[in-house]
Amino acid sequence: MEKRPLGRSGLTVPPVCFGGNVFGWTLDRRESFAMLDRALDAGLNYVDSADVYSFWVPGNQGGESESLIGEWMAERGVRQKMVVATKVGMDKAAGKPNLKPAYIRECVEASLKRLRTDYIDLYYAHRDDQTLPMADVLGEFGDLVQEGKVRSLGASNFTAERLTEAVNVRAQHGGGRYDVLQNEYNLYVRDVEQNGVSAACGRHGVVQCPFYALGSGFLSGKYRSAEDAGKSPRGEAVVKKFVNARGLAILAAMDEVSGQTGASLSRIAIAWLIRKPTVASAIASATSQDQFDDLVAAATLDLSPAQMQALDDAGA
Repeated sequence: MEKRPLGRSGLTVPPVCFGGNVFGWTLDRRESFAMLDRALDAGLNYVDSADVYSFWVPGNQGGESESLIGEWMAERGVRQKMVVATKVGMDKAAGKPNLKPAYIRECVEASLKRLRTDYIDLYYAHRDDQTLPMADVLGEFGDLVQEGKVRSLGASNFTAERLTEAVNVRAQHGGGRYDVLQNEYNLYVRDVEQNGVSAACGRHGVVQCPFYALGSGFLSGKYRSAEDAGKSPRGEAVVKKFVNARGLAILAAMDEVSGQTGASLSRIAIAWLIRKPTVASAIASATSQDQFDDLVAAATLDLSPAQMQALDDAGA
């Protein structure tokens, strides 16, 4: 499996990152362990989690995903082989972002305990907290790096302006450096191309690890009409958001590329994304063997310049 530099972090990762939100949600403990085994065997040794995954499941409190990853790494003895990303800053109790230094400190200790490790490879600010001075947030993150509890830092759901502000504040005051940006980006949702985020990443040496690479499943081709809303619990929302003239034009272009390559639409969607200039790795999850096979195959699917252009044009 190809490995790519994770920005200036010193870490290398595969072009596909396994999304850990499914652990403790749509995959139970046994299934989670089996999927993590498959991922490591295939070279997908990069996993993305968060301290709030998966609090939305009845009976869960958040942290279930981290706990399962930690139990699996401890049982298999594979911590050194994995690149583990997790996040802080989604305060469930307050219902809003919280990046107060004391809260970050409390949460990182809890994540380390659940992950059964003494360091986190990539630690994200899950959401931007604009109520706080950027210097305070970066100062605490920088301390965590200096202490060895965190190896590198990322920002999630940040605007281009706030990412640039973080770069400038660090230059003036020191503190942590964001090496990775995690925003939504896929063939349908291309805001980062228009709102300056991708350009800011390029200017500041920040790489992207986008989430929702498959557009909540729409880009798999599963949803093509209102009648498909019943295909999954999230089907109604997916159909409402994506099944329109633009969405169907994207699927038509993907169908054309699929006919040329023999690849599934899921593979095509991820292959397109990981070939974007500032993208180091695309986050996607799987709950079945077929879905997992698509993730692995996408990492090596070679799309021609003409195919990339056709996909670009369809979703422009």
